[in-house]
Amino acid sequence: MSNDTIADMLTRIRNANLAKHQIVQVPDTKMTKNILQVLKEEGFIYEFQEIGEDLKNYLLISLKYKGKNKKPIITELKRISKPGLRVYANHKELPKVLGGIGIAVISTSQGVMTDKRARHFGLGGEVLCYIW
Repeated sequence: MSNDTIADMLTRIRNANLAKHQIVQVPDTKMTKNILQVLKEEGFIYEFQEIGEDLKNYLLISLKYKGKNKKPIITELKRISKPGLRVYANHKELPKVLGGIGIAVISTSQGVMTDKRARHFGLGGEVLCYIW
């Protein structure tokens, strides 16, 4: 298991998308759960559920595809703030991903949310990742 659980989760989702898998398993942490909740609300994944095995808990994520040739809904996932270099932005400096087509996942004092919601509430925070 890696120290950067968010980057680990994004990489697992990216690899599962490339291999056209229907579900992917990631380690369960509060932060990954919160990010997956944002992805579900924004329509990037169908759902996720907790699977518990004593001390090791996992999240099963159902990925979304469109069309007959199973084109992934998520085209790109990019980690922005890393453990070695944290990236913060106030509500005026929050990034717009691809002119509003994608989302930036922001960790604010009110919880994990999209850049659009954080801008609406006037909140800044740590820019975790971009998804489009």
